[in-house]
Amino acid sequence: MKEDTKGGYGIGDRFHRETKYAADTIGGYGLDWENMPAPYKDYPASLATIALPEPAIPHPENVWEVFLKRRSMRSFSRARTLPFGLLSSMLWATQGITADKGEWSFRTAPSAGGLYPIETYVFARAVEGLEEGIYHFRPHAFDLELIRRGNFSPALANAALGQTMIRDAQATFLWTALVSRSKWKYRQRAYRYIYMDAGHIAQNLYLAGCAAGLGVCAVGAFFDDEANDLIGIDGKEEITVYLACVGVPEGR
Repeated sequence: MKEDTKGGYGIGDRFHRETKYAADTIGGYGLDWENMPAPYKDYPASLATIALPEPAIPHPENVWEVFLKRRSMRSFSRARTLPFGLLSSMLWATQGITADKGEWSFRTAPSAGGLYPIETYVFARAVEGLEEGIYHFRPHAFDLELIRRGNFSPALANAALGQTMIRDAQATFLWTALVSRSKWKYRQRAYRYIYMDAGHIAQNLYLAGCAAGLGVCAVGAFFDDEANDLIGIDGKEEITVYLACVGVPEGR
């Protein structure tokens, strides 16, 4: 169905209207604790896993100075490599576990209901000590699972509507959502929270990258099916929601 561009309600308008909370409609259902989705995703044990080093924090910096300096950067020094420790730091800053409270864990970014539907994948083009390929980040194990070997920077750039900065970036983050984790509690309104969660995570990457002297540029424009195919997800139960390239800024 095409969106009405003549002032009528399109699908986005209807979604917002039909997922509004109201005092007389918010209740009426309970949580199915026996069928709560798993909080973490693990690939088969046969995949190669790479333990991440302790986050390498170059130096403390005043958070207010970081706010002032934060910018989207689209030019990267292609010949440079990204230190593995800095990639580890960026992963921890976006989704690292900061406290365990029994069955619940807290992370560096907030999540609606503490459900953490967002999964992190990284295409490593030029990261010291890492084979070129696409990896899945596991916060609970603090490691990377190698799910695809090879150079995917041209395919990623094409998936991102031809944004060539992805070809030069040392790494590209791909954030997906396991929708059932949020829908278990929030039903159709879950999609609102999924997008909010992704925004929190991306901002953490921006601030951490700025503090570490790296360039970051988030990408919201991409061909969904192409991005899903690159990761190997179905685009239904797990969907790509956001991308961001990370690298050494041009001239540094």
